[in-house]
Amino acid sequence: MPELPEVEVTRLGIAPHLQGQKLSAVKVLDGRLRWPVPSNLPKILPGQKVHSIDRRGKYLLIEMDMGHLLIHLGMTGTLRVLPCSEPLKTHDRVTFEFGKFSLRLHDPRKFGAVLWHPKTKGALDKHVLLQKLGVEPFSSEFAGELGAAILYQASRKRSIAVKQFLLAGQAVVGVGNIYCSESLFMAGIHPAKAAGKLTRLQCVRLAEAVRIILKKAIDAGGSSLKDFVNSEGDPGHFMVQTKVYDRKGLPCKVCKTPITQIVQGQRSTYFCPQCQKR
Repeated sequence: MPELPEVEVTRLGIAPHLQGQKLSAVKVLDGRLRWPVPSNLPKILPGQKVHSIDRRGKYLLIEMDMGHLLIHLGMTGTLRVLPCSEPLKTHDRVTFEFGKFSLRLHDPRKFGAVLWHPKTKGALDKHVLLQKLGVEPFSSEFAGELGAAILYQASRKRSIAVKQFLLAGQAVVGVGNIYCSESLFMAGIHPAKAAGKLTRLQCVRLAEAVRIILKKAIDAGGSSLKDFVNSEGDPGHFMVQTKVYDRKGLPCKVCKTPITQIVQGQRSTYFCPQCQKR
């Protein structure tokens, strides 16, 4: 599933092409996504200019004259910038045309989303899909001691495992399954430790690890387990850098202890039992 790094890589890839451009046409090829694609998009979007492409959590936010497009990649979605003359592929769901090139959403499993939030409906951050998201990991609010304080306060009296606490995204957004395992390893925290038992020092280490790991993932183009490619069609390469994820039975790169795999909330978790003692 594309997480924050993959969505940010996508944003960085499409922004130079879309910024300042006017939409010439929208074609909804199959609007049966996680939520139905608004049927009026082909009527209201052409002629509108793209002012900015931002990201909130795993949502891409494309600001236009009259509102924002919210795009979510779901489990298998990708966005690519292609010539309008490029033949359509099976599982292409929506195309946004800008003269001679188009932005195409390809989504085999149809868990993605394309939604429209007009300015007449108020501030974008009040949108039902955005209003409960945690702080952005690269924002000034999560920098240094501030990030540690957020994790510490949000985790008090929580019996949930720290990995599940991070995955929930209510304290800090974007720490997906791969990046949870890697961040907890860097911070030296066992993934099954109760979130409420985190010390202040552990929260300092964890907040720093989250920022470092997500930055490394973005620099590597994200993680490609099966479907993800960037806007140019290239896979991400973070998986070759992982210290614990998908390394069950292999020696820890720090202490040589075999990496352990467990299942938490139906998701695989990887950790070193020596470096991350409970």
